Amino acid sequence: MHTILAIAGVVILEMIRRKDVYVLLFLTGLITLLLASVDLFGDPKIVRYLREICLTLIWISSIIISITTAARQIPSEKESRTLFPLLAKPVTRGQVILGKFFGCWAACGISLTAFYAFFCLVNGARDGTWPLANYFQAYWLHCVFCGIVVALTLFGSVFFTAVSSNSTIMFVAVTTVLILGRHLHKVAVKTGGVAGNVLDFMYFAVPHLEWYDVRDLIVHSWPVINWGVILTDTLYGAAYGSLFLVLAWLRFRRMPLN
Repeated sequence: MHTILAIAGVVILEMIRRKDVYVLLFLTGLITLLLASVDLFGDPKIVRYLREICLTLIWISSIIISITTAARQIPSEKESRTLFPLLAKPVTRGQVILGKFFGCWAACGISLTAFYAFFCLVNGARDGTWPLANYFQAYWLHCVFCGIVVALTLFGSVFFTAVSSNSTIMFVAVTTVLILGRHLHKVAVKTGGVAGNVLDFMYFAVPHLEWYDVRDLIVHSWPVINWGVILTDTLYGAAYGSLFLVLAWLRFRRMPLN
């Protein structure tokens, strides 16, 4: 466990050195400006639209951080040849995969904590309401979402040698599932035949990342989600994340490094 945490710590330090944190600060400043401009429109309803825009920016930035951080881990280690002394410690390939995963996931969690804390403070100071349970549920489901994306991207990084290829494929895959995932079953029923069966198989096979997007919980101040549903979604995400990590380890342990 100590080895895994040490590798995870290196991943977090690497993220800070690569100036991703400055992107986070820039987006946080942008959120501040958007919220500060509410009074300029003279319409209280515009607050909901601004909340949605701000949360959408948080989602976009989290996807970028998750994929770009995870996609370069193993390929960059191979390219710089730092993977050889790392495996000679000795460190098993399974520990490398787990260390990279926890490091990337922790980096995403730190970013999300800063985003949601700042958003909660600014929004609460203006509205005078503090629905902390809503914020916590949205934050936690967002963290689980990032865990699935990080595990999926690590799985892709042991197949695609180029970081750009893996990142592009993951961006397309994640965006497609977020936008179309909930509609696949409806389309499959209407289509029918072989194509319908294929779409139905895809509906039940792919991880439903859209379940973790609960921005409306904050935007419209909806009642909190049943905690049993939160637990189910967490277990669902853990199952898919574990599956991707096991598949990545099976591929990585047989992959030649030279």
